[in-house]
Amino acid sequence: MQKITPFLWFNNQAEEAVEFYTSIFPDSKATITTRYGAEGAEASGIPKGTVMTVEFQLAGQQFVALNGGPSFKFTEAISFVVNCDSQEEIDHYWNQLSEGGDPNAQMCGWLKDKFGVSWQIVPSMLGEWLNDPERASHVMKAVLRMKKLDMTVMQKAFESVRVE
Repeated sequence: MQKITPFLWFNNQAEEAVEFYTSIFPDSKATITTRYGAEGAEASGIPKGTVMTVEFQLAGQQFVALNGGPSFKFTEAISFVVNCDSQEEIDHYWNQLSEGGDPNAQMCGWLKDKFGVSWQIVPSMLGEWLNDPERASHVMKAVLRMKKLDMTVMQKAFESVRVE
């Protein structure tokens, strides 16, 4: 069992969200589903027998989705980064995760999906590009002009500075 597991609070869409996410990422599946018993139903106001949690894996990473009611909403303060090795991967994850999401919440590789969860779809090389003090500003200028990131444009920005 992994030491730290992200726990996602949904109003009542935990099963739908898990089906959506596991259809997008390879090496993904729902594993355990629990339902509200009498005590949990009484404490939460959610009917007995309703799905309470769904444990699932995305790309081998453990998560838990909870149907907890409308008390809490997702914000951009927490997001999931998807590191991609190719533009095809970026396009795949961007297109799938942004479907039905908030188009106004898309910038610099960030998107908000139809459940309100924030994602960053980025090239695996981004950290290396931004860690180069002489080239980082050129890469960042390119990133700031994009919604979905374009690896070719970013690489050209990185390579446009000659380092001696």
